[in-house]
Amino acid sequence: MSVLVLQLGIVLFAVRLGGALVKRLGIPPVLGELLSGVAVGPYALGGIAFPGFPHGIFPLGEGLAVSSELYAFATVASIILLFSSGLETDLGLFLRYSIAGGVIGMGGVIFSFVLGAFSGAVLLDIPLFDPRCLFLGILSTATSVGITARILSDQKKMDSPEGVTILAAAVFDDVLGIIALAVVLGIIALLSGNPGDALPVSAVLGIAGKAFGIWLGFTALGLIFSKQLARFLKLFRHSFDFSILALGIALILAGFFEKQGLAMIIGAYIAGLSLSKTDIATVIQERIHGLYAFFVPVFFAVMGMMVNVREFFSTGVLVFGVIYTAAAICAKVIGCGGPALLLGFNRRGALRIGAGMVPRGEVALIIAGIGLASGILDTKLFSAVILMTLVTTLAAPPLLNSALRVKGNGTRKPVKGEDTATARWEFPSDEVADLVMNFLLRDLRAEGFYVQMMNVSSGISHARKDDIALSINETGNVLSVETAGEDLPFVKTAVYEVILSLNESLARLGESSDPKKLKRELAGMEGRARDGALSLITEDAIITALAGNTKEEIIAELVDLLDRNGKLIDRNIVLEDVLQREKTMSTGMEHGIALPHAKTGGVSDIAVAVGIKKDGVDFDALDGEKSRLFVLTVSPKKTSGPHVQFLSAVAALLQDGETREAMINAVSRDEVMFLLRKGR
Repeated sequence: MSVLVLQLGIVLFAVRLGGALVKRLGIPPVLGELLSGVAVGPYALGGIAFPGFPHGIFPLGEGLAVSSELYAFATVASIILLFSSGLETDLGLFLRYSIAGGVIGMGGVIFSFVLGAFSGAVLLDIPLFDPRCLFLGILSTATSVGITARILSDQKKMDSPEGVTILAAAVFDDVLGIIALAVVLGIIALLSGNPGDALPVSAVLGIAGKAFGIWLGFTALGLIFSKQLARFLKLFRHSFDFSILALGIALILAGFFEKQGLAMIIGAYIAGLSLSKTDIATVIQERIHGLYAFFVPVFFAVMGMMVNVREFFSTGVLVFGVIYTAAAICAKVIGCGGPALLLGFNRRGALRIGAGMVPRGEVALIIAGIGLASGILDTKLFSAVILMTLVTTLAAPPLLNSALRVKGNGTRKPVKGEDTATARWEFPSDEVADLVMNFLLRDLRAEGFYVQMMNVSSGISHARKDDIALSINETGNVLSVETAGEDLPFVKTAVYEVILSLNESLARLGESSDPKKLKRELAGMEGRARDGALSLITEDAIITALAGNTKEEIIAELVDLLDRNGKLIDRNIVLEDVLQREKTMSTGMEHGIALPHAKTGGVSDIAVAVGIKKDGVDFDALDGEKSRLFVLTVSPKKTSGPHVQFLSAVAALLQDGETREAMINAVSRDEVMFLLRKGR
């Protein structure tokens, strides 16, 4: 266990550093996490011996390259990943656009499977129905649409005919890939039970039908009883409770499917798909995001650890990998682009669609891990699959960007959506942009739009109803919507309606609440929780003789103190955010106290500074008196932390007149710290 926790700690640092590094280069973080695993794995740095670890911190395991305990973490991660994918699947989009998306998605899956399996049969000189060939076929079918969505959004092509078609086809690709995996696992189970025997076609079809029947039956039951399932989960009331229990359902289904000879990820995907159309789907996604962020990068690292670096660069693996990768790319370009030519797209449009379906990613790695763990794939084939995943993910952005830069429409006849326009709104803060985004998506769903979120945290959503397609992107405090030029008035009206509704709600809130009363209540709060909160104040963040003579100068002086102590990431951003907060409502309290504060992107953790100005300055206080004691608090945006608790603790401490006056008259930092400790 001690080795396991050490390994996990090292992996967490490795994946964060690797992901951040490649992200700066414009490469998807998943590849950085994968390569981090290769670097620290048993075939590289992790296998180097040093005192206490004669075989390295990541010694080679029995059967697998990693220990069974670490691989167990990767298995749980794969379940969380596929459960999230199921939650994100837009079933309405799947059914609504089943013709175009279905034909193109099915073409991509069939071509990819056939070419992948055929490549294995030719290169390995084995029968086409050999389990290795079947697995290589399945591995070639997966598509990582998140990468494509980001490219389409950057190029403002998300709501183009090609963009809409790619997103609809990707939904089919996911569903058909899971079905194909269930069928192939059933066939492999039959083949492993009859080694060396020629199996009749009827037996193969029978086991494939059984696997498909199990998948279809559980999927149908999940969708039919989805509302009842959501109602049952909501009996546990708190969103954290029912979200964790929803994941529990995914774990139970995953275990059941594994017992039936199918893959765990199939059960996990069905659990997510069953809840995808319920009113708690987005809540579950948000609540399990912390688990996702912890487990899933560990999974990618573990997959990287199982790559034998020596074999990876061997001639045989490189030759096989290059040919297999070329087949995987051609399969998507031909398999998806070919049917597109029959659906009204020209060669430009067909190439764009084919290129958009090229990147492989998470699902391919999960299936590869299943194949390696079950002994179907050896380390050489596994390395070739990793090479295919790396190359297709890296090649997709330049390939798709090049196809999109070719001038001209992608359809044979001009259609709505060829000439796009973008509406852009900049809000005062990230929180306001989040609020408007959430209300806009809610209103679009109420209007009958099918809304597809690309992933938990990408900030990109796609909405479609009839011939109206919207690409919605939130970046920081900016919300932009891309659509056909003729639909721009609809977009502007929808966003303005949201803003108007929020303004009216806030106005009603203001009418029912007295700001001065609220501030008095804050100043009079009991300080039961202040013990831990007040410990945030340190001696080096105290000034007993402030030089400033205005509100702005006092705040700037306290911000500079924190900056000198290394507590800030960006001094200017912090100062701007605190001053902006003051413009909204003064933080001058009663009895000479002021509590300037802000949520800001200029800090990574909560930071506090205390200043004393014995003569006082005008801080627009509640009682009209000058403020003499200042406590500046800044904390990061979009993270939970003791921001409000700290403000409450300070207000409660300074409620005591004797403590307050003694602190204002203090002449040294030691004296202030003594009073704080006494107040706790």
